[in-house]
Amino acid sequence: MKVVDLINSNQHTAFSFEVLPPLKGTGIEKLYATIDLLREFDPKYINITTHRSEYVYQELGNGLYQRKRLRRRPGTVAVAAAIQNKYGLTTVPHLLCSGFTREDTEYVLLDLQFLGITDLLVLRGDKAKHEVCFVPEEGGFSHAIELEEQINRFNQGIFEDGSPMTVTRTPFSYGVACYPEKHEEAPNLESDLMWLKQKVDAGAQYAVTQLFYDNSRYFDFVKRAREAGIKVPIIPGIKPLKRTAQLSIIPKTFKVDIPQELAEEVERCKNDEEVKQVGIEWCVAQCRELMAHGVPSLHFYSVAAEDSIREVAKQIF
Repeated sequence: MKVVDLINSNQHTAFSFEVLPPLKGTGIEKLYATIDLLREFDPKYINITTHRSEYVYQELGNGLYQRKRLRRRPGTVAVAAAIQNKYGLTTVPHLLCSGFTREDTEYVLLDLQFLGITDLLVLRGDKAKHEVCFVPEEGGFSHAIELEEQINRFNQGIFEDGSPMTVTRTPFSYGVACYPEKHEEAPNLESDLMWLKQKVDAGAQYAVTQLFYDNSRYFDFVKRAREAGIKVPIIPGIKPLKRTAQLSIIPKTFKVDIPQELAEEVERCKNDEEVKQVGIEWCVAQCRELMAHGVPSLHFYSVAAEDSIREVAKQIF
C-alpha cells in the first residue's frame, strides 16, 4: 500500500519515524536497534534520509591540501531495501535535488523500482556547506517540483533522454516537505504556500512538516493551506527536546521558534536529564493535542532522540 493509503486506512492516528543511513565505514546494527526500539508502536512506514556529497580538504603531508568529494552517509537505497526485507515495513527513501543530476536520479529510480520500493519523499535538499545559497548540480534541478516532473515522466515510461521504457512497473508515489513557520528562503508564508500548492498539483499525495514545538503554528498553517486549495494530508513532524544546548541549536538549524514557556522550563533544569524529561512531557502534551484535532499521522525525527520518542509513544499510542 502507498503511504497515503496506509495513513488514510488507519482508524487512529498513525505512527512513523525517520532514520539516517549509517556513517560511512560503520555497520547497520545501530539503525536496526532504533527500529527494534520503536517497532512495537506499529510504524506505518520509515523514512530514510539522503545526504549529498560535500567537499572536504585532505592534508597531503607536505603543507598542501587536496579537495575531495565525500559522502559521509551513503547507502540510502540499500538501507531502505535492508529495512523492508528484514522488517516487512514500507520504507520511504528521500530523493533530493541537492547534489544529484538528472542521470543520478534516474539510476536511483531504476534501483528502487528493481527492489520494489515505490514510495518517496521528494525534497530540494539543503545547500552545500561551502555555498552561500543553493546551487543545483550541473544537469540537476533547482526546485523539488522539477524533480517531481522527472518522477512523473518515469512513471509514464519515459527516460530523461526521451526514450521509452520497454517494461513499466509499479509507479512511484511521493510526498513533499512543508514549513509551518515558513521555509527560510521564502519571502513570506503566502509565497511558501504557493510553492506547496504547485508541488501538490504536480502529484504529491501528502506533505510532512518541518519539526515544530508550537501547535498553534501547525493549526494556522493547515487552515491557510486548506484555504489555498491544498487538500492532501499534512503530517506534523515532531522531535522532543533533550538538551539545554538545543534551545539555540534548533532555532539556528531548523529556523523554528521554541515557545517561551518551553524555553523557561528548560532553563530551570539543572542538567540534561531533567531537560529530557521536560522534552518528553512537552512532546506528549503536543501530540495529544494534535491527535485530539484528528491529525492523520505523527511523524517523529528520531536522530539522537530514540529513547525519548519511545517514552512519548508509550504514553500516546
